[in-house]
Amino acid sequence: MTTRIDARFAELAKQGRSAFVTFVMAGDPDPKTSLDIIKALPKAGADIIEIGMPFTDPMADGPSIQAAGLRALKAGMTLKKTLEMVRGFRKDDDTTPLVLMGYYNPIYIYGVDRFLVDAKSAGVEARRCARSRSRQRRRNPSISQQTHQHRQP
Repeated sequence: MTTRIDARFAELAKQGRSAFVTFVMAGDPDPKTSLDIIKALPKAGADIIEIGMPFTDPMADGPSIQAAGLRALKAGMTLKKTLEMVRGFRKDDDTTPLVLMGYYNPIYIYGVDRFLVDAKSAGVEARRCARSRSRQRRRNPSISQQTHQHRQP
């Protein structure tokens, strides 16, 4: 099965160009504005959109992403609302790949199996978790087999 990311990279290869990958923190500065920004990115040239999942203790992130995550949390953003935001995006755009980026902790609290089902049904293409791969595999070895970890060839 060809994924949105596979299709996008094949399209880019035919065009002979690299991907323009953007990052937006879900819920920053507020959920509505964040969704409006995400919806506008493909029209502005984004090939792949990485959406940050806000977390209370973002130790692996730099100051800009930390601040964005804290603003999003203050605005009431949650992992569930992030997935709702993805669903809202997918109503108008079913081709732009969306990648969730964040920490394993919120996924673990949400429930790994539940997250995998909900993220896929919402239209998430892949997920990246900062500094969690080895710990994540020890706790749940099947998670790496159940989600796509895409890298440009």
